[in-house]
Amino acid sequence: MAELSVHGVTVKFPFPPYDCQRDYISRVIECLQQKKNGVLESPTGTGKTLCLLCATLAWREHFRDTISARKISERLQGANMFPETPLASWGTAATDGDSATYYTDIPKIIYASRTHSQLAQVINELKNTVYRPKVCVLGSREQLCINPEVMRQESNHVKVHMCRAKVSTRSCTFYNNVEEKSTDRDLVNSILDVEDLVKYGTKQRVCPYYLSRSLKQQADLIFMPYNYLLDPKSRRAHNIELSKAVVIFDEAHNVERTCEESTSFDLTPYDVASAITAVDRLLAEQAKEVSCMDTTSENFSADSLGSGLKIDISTIAKVKQILLDLEAAVDSYEVPSDRGITKPGIFIYELLERAHLNYSTKTPVYEALEQISGYLAGQQGVFLNTNGLQKLADIIQLVFCGEPAEKDRTLLMQANTAHFKVHIHRDQVSKKKSADPWASSAPKKQGNILSYWCFSPGFSMQELANQGVRCIILTSGTLSPLSSFTSEMRIDFPIRLENDHVIQRDQIFVSVIQRGPDEVQLTSAFDRRFLPENMASLGSTVANLSRVVPYGLLVFFPSFPLMTKTLEFWRDKGQADRIEKVKPMFVEPKGKGTFNEVIEGYYSKVNDPVSKGGSFFAVCRGKASEGLDFADSYGRGVVITGLPFPPKMDPRVVLKMQFLDEMCRKKTPGVKYLTGQEWYRQQAFRAVNQAVGRVIRHKEDYGAIFLCDERFQGPSAIAQLPKWVRPYVRTYNAFGNVVRDVSQFFRVAQKMRPPMERKPPVQSVAQVCSSDCGLGPSTQSQSTYSTLTQKAKAVDTHIPSLKRRRLEDKPGGNGLATICLKYESGGQESHRRPATLLDALEQQLSPGAEEEVWVNGGKGSRLSTLSLQYDKRIEEELRGGKRKIKLVQEQKSSVSDGLSEEGKATRAKGFLAEMKRSLSQVNFARMVQALQSYKKTDQLDTLLTEITALAEDANTHGLLRGFYQFVRPHHKKRFDEQCRELTGHGCGFKTDHSLSKEDKKTLIQQAAESRECPAPSSSCTLLDTQQLNHGGAHVSADTCATPVSTSCSQLSTQLLNLGQGHLTASSAPKTEVHAVFLADVKKALGAEKSAQLFQAVRSYKLSDNYEQLVSTVVSLLTERDEHFHLLHRFGMFIRSHHKTQYTELLESLIGPGSAPANVSDDMEPSPINELQAEKKQCKISTFFQNSHRK
Repeated sequence: MAELSVHGVTVKFPFPPYDCQRDYISRVIECLQQKKNGVLESPTGTGKTLCLLCATLAWREHFRDTISARKISERLQGANMFPETPLASWGTAATDGDSATYYTDIPKIIYASRTHSQLAQVINELKNTVYRPKVCVLGSREQLCINPEVMRQESNHVKVHMCRAKVSTRSCTFYNNVEEKSTDRDLVNSILDVEDLVKYGTKQRVCPYYLSRSLKQQADLIFMPYNYLLDPKSRRAHNIELSKAVVIFDEAHNVERTCEESTSFDLTPYDVASAITAVDRLLAEQAKEVSCMDTTSENFSADSLGSGLKIDISTIAKVKQILLDLEAAVDSYEVPSDRGITKPGIFIYELLERAHLNYSTKTPVYEALEQISGYLAGQQGVFLNTNGLQKLADIIQLVFCGEPAEKDRTLLMQANTAHFKVHIHRDQVSKKKSADPWASSAPKKQGNILSYWCFSPGFSMQELANQGVRCIILTSGTLSPLSSFTSEMRIDFPIRLENDHVIQRDQIFVSVIQRGPDEVQLTSAFDRRFLPENMASLGSTVANLSRVVPYGLLVFFPSFPLMTKTLEFWRDKGQADRIEKVKPMFVEPKGKGTFNEVIEGYYSKVNDPVSKGGSFFAVCRGKASEGLDFADSYGRGVVITGLPFPPKMDPRVVLKMQFLDEMCRKKTPGVKYLTGQEWYRQQAFRAVNQAVGRVIRHKEDYGAIFLCDERFQGPSAIAQLPKWVRPYVRTYNAFGNVVRDVSQFFRVAQKMRPPMERKPPVQSVAQVCSSDCGLGPSTQSQSTYSTLTQKAKAVDTHIPSLKRRRLEDKPGGNGLATICLKYESGGQESHRRPATLLDALEQQLSPGAEEEVWVNGGKGSRLSTLSLQYDKRIEEELRGGKRKIKLVQEQKSSVSDGLSEEGKATRAKGFLAEMKRSLSQVNFARMVQALQSYKKTDQLDTLLTEITALAEDANTHGLLRGFYQFVRPHHKKRFDEQCRELTGHGCGFKTDHSLSKEDKKTLIQQAAESRECPAPSSSCTLLDTQQLNHGGAHVSADTCATPVSTSCSQLSTQLLNLGQGHLTASSAPKTEVHAVFLADVKKALGAEKSAQLFQAVRSYKLSDNYEQLVSTVVSLLTERDEHFHLLHRFGMFIRSHHKTQYTELLESLIGPGSAPANVSDDMEPSPINELQAEKKQCKISTFFQNSHRK
């Protein structure tokens, strides 16, 4: 448990906070103390929820303590109870000078999120803190009611009316127990979410709905979905008191839309028709009762009938007339079929006045509608749709809000409708009827829809602020860009934060892909999105990315129609089959019915140990892009296929843009509005940012983001992305470079953070769906929440999203040696590779490091033994199979060549001890830090900058040269040259020091093939003479005995000679191999693309630019699955010093074991080529000597 003091408030945090968490807590307390609104963005996985809870509850405790201090001061009349601790030191920072006198002045904390499932995650986080406030969670009857009779009702408002009826007559046994159970001490002090509350209510036979309303009165912290706050009707229904309260909106990226929707409505012809039908049914029923009782209509009332209806027949008839007049008023407008009629917001009063609805009649009409709805809801066996009646009642509450005096009504109406538009447009009756089982009662003619739309979320926010709240805090992982977000809220947000992420640079890869593998520009622009070449290029892009991204790949489309049409095109063209073979495809359904099945299938496929993962196709703004947590292997890559702009022809979008442009032209002092175009663009990027947030869900997670639309390039587009993403964005013109870089990224990431063993999922979708707490499926399955009274004691328990992995807890025992990079391999893992010297260095410097490190299930000491045997065999093979005694002598004469990894580690330890004795503590720490930085970044220049200080003193020259042992093979030659330049002495560099283990292994295999030749007479036939001659005299027919000369024409002379003269007889096979390959390329790619490929090869021969070559090759040879064999065969043109990189690229695209074709050296020689040719020449000479002896 860590305690930190922030602005005078002591915050108890489960573990030492990160810098970004300190910043977040500081801003939250600033909002609370200064009574200022704040908008705080903190990426997923930074522990935002935990910080928010701890900061607000710590501040509230401090506020209470301040009141206590004042009360004690009043009792002591200025004297100090504790002379050493004066009252002033108790602090007044929490109240910021407030004159709070009573404990009832302590503000309540209202914590709102989008859904109850997200609130459940927040409540679980609260259980893992030391704070134990009195808690209440509010929900609807649909979620909390346990009365079987009420729950059988399908309509929500029918449940409401039936519940009210039972409560008023005390006929619900569950409600009758509320008063007794609401004072239960265990219940009051417990922290329960909605599910817990329902379980408690079921067990104790008490109503959870009314129990939560009772607990609200004494709660310190109240949880609720944020539409309860923003919807005036819901706020009144739940009797939410906001005066002096602290209001927090978590997951606030949806607040803008909720604000607008909560104050808007669409009244369809069917709504009015169903209301008329319901009133007709009631009139007929009442008339029948009147006739049966032989009673006059004037004396008839519900009281006399005992029916429970407290309005007379004439009132029911008036309600029907209002409905008929309203229907006629809306349908009286001739509306063009392609567009509607738009009026100013205040027109709504004029339209409703035609149906006799105004401020004078609103109350009796509303009460009559409620009476009728409640009565019909309580009728047994009556199947009647009363949704229309309920909607009209809600409309009256919304439009006629407030109780103004007669003289103030006009001003109030203008203020209420300033940010609204009335839109009347045609209705598609057939669609409405087919979607509703009660549609038989709807009219046959086509009618108009009356829409009353709010275009400023600030309308609801201002109304909330006017309730007297202390402050409003909006927070989320994706609020960028903040300026545009806050400008629409129309309330001031002086405190803002765009927080950094807790991840490192090597955990995220972000690319803007402008062109697909076929060089076609990628875009989802309206005029190009459905072009065949564009869809085909996007398909090839996704297919290739599915090969290099491990495990789960998410692909987000701008809209459902675009996704549907694109997937159909891919199926017709076979591109869907390419993706399906690598990662089975799962597509987000448009409805909610089968969503759980689809997502469970995706999770199962990703978890399947025998599969390569799965791909999930979804849409921005859909359920998958906002409601699900694709942590760890469930989301290693996310592809954004385009910018999801809102539908520009949609009437609501058009009117929103027009409204904003009008507001901008008015130039209201102190108020800044977005232009319509700015809002339109911001909506697209807000949806992108939300989808991007599905990847990298906690501190140890990693993943790649692919922005596949050329419109993402440029500073203006990148500025719209979240702050934590912007620094890592790289724009690619060539697709091959993307494949190369992302392959390298995942190789490094998987070695630094080895994947866990994949098992079939055991958790349900409900467990996987989470808020911004960063609780992914893999982390949830490993952490269990504490009981209600238990305090968490480990970081893992406090916040799984920030779990710090313990090396010894990894499956199979990983240790430091496993998570460190194997640099000598150039990124390729080998199960035999021992820990490097840099690993040994880290083990020596790690406090409390284990003496025996387990690596891949074996101890480090055993690994060193294998390493020794491995090195011996390499040296033996490199010396052409010479006698053992010669090998041992060579080992003694060249210590650096024959040392085992155990010996190297011992030498490294001795060097560090010597350096520690020779340098000051500060300089020693600098050198160690430089080494560790070199290990992570592979930047030799950075290392040299730090350690060249050792060259200033002749006594430390030896230390400078001692760093040679830690330098990776590809840097050794340069380091030797630098040492020679600085000190006058080199480090004993030899050409074979620059060889990686893979290059050595290649030489071993080639030597083994050479030794398999059965007889001298046929030696030349089977000799692998790749890189045989490097210049000077060459082997010719005269050099061999007669039998040999006759078989020289069969030598495998692929890139045989690099010098002047060549074996004429051997050129035919080489030419034939090349000719066959070139013919296959021309046949597969066509003349134009073949020319591009050949030009790339010629450029590579002259410049040795591997990056440029591979960019072109991958672009051309990965468009179709049948071309991958050409990519494999192209290895004959790759020089040996690039072979490792090319092999890794092939493995990323094709799979393990995809070694390229024989390496070609018919281009300019390189230093490594020279060394290998020299070794091969030595081995061939030895072979001839042995042959002549025989």
